Amino acid sequence: MNRTQGNVALVSGAARGQGRSHAVQLAQEGADIIAFDLCADISTNEYALATEDDLAHTVKLVEAEGRRIVAAKVDVRDRIGLERELTSAVEKLGRLDIVVANAGICPLGDGLPVQAFIDAFDVDFLGVVNTVHAAIPHLGDGGSIIATGSLAALMPAGLSTPGGMGYGLAKRMIPNYIRSVAHLLAAKGIRANTIHPTNCNTDMLHSAPMYRMFRDDLDNPTLDDVKDGFASMQAIPTPWVEPSDISATVVYLASDESRYITGQEIRIDAGAGLNLGL
Repeated sequence: MNRTQGNVALVSGAARGQGRSHAVQLAQEGADIIAFDLCADISTNEYALATEDDLAHTVKLVEAEGRRIVAAKVDVRDRIGLERELTSAVEKLGRLDIVVANAGICPLGDGLPVQAFIDAFDVDFLGVVNTVHAAIPHLGDGGSIIATGSLAALMPAGLSTPGGMGYGLAKRMIPNYIRSVAHLLAAKGIRANTIHPTNCNTDMLHSAPMYRMFRDDLDNPTLDDVKDGFASMQAIPTPWVEPSDISATVVYLASDESRYITGQEIRIDAGAGLNLGL
């Protein structure tokens, strides 16, 4: 406990899933939270995204830990809006120490237009860049930047649909970008690292497009139809990891325990990388 005591953490995509888990676990360790989320759907993404009610629930969970939180509807594709809301939040909470660039989408449906590629890449890569660049002026010695990549960034074969291609390209580019940021900021005592989750038990995984990707022989596959396929990816026998498993690594990278770790890629993948020969 208290590993992020006295710090302020920005988490994008904080309304549900991994982002909510990161916000709550950082709060449990003593951080105040800035929680941003789009709270709206994107037309090319064929599963529902988080809502304002979801973000309000994140606020309640953080406040239940006795921590302060500033939450706002923010589109990470909008650098100007992101900078405005972040500056306002930092003024309210007094500082910024931790950045978790987590917001992401995965529009996998067949037959989607080229716009699906644009939306996936813009959210998943430009959204990370905008979040980090907006945050850098507020960070000081001891700051930590954590970007969410994906095991997809390490796979030799990418996804063939427009949205899948945008997602895969974005996730492959994030580690190189973060390594450059780590080089540039190391002299200021600011660290930057990438985490690569495997299948994670969130709405992104449990979506009709994802299920169909694993069982394209079925029109409407169910969880029972895809669970074995999910499990086949990991060396440790599990179909997925939990958001809290990812958050444990986020808290570690946010804390002083990792004060000399920067420019790294960390897989939280139950051995999926081993199966890929990585």
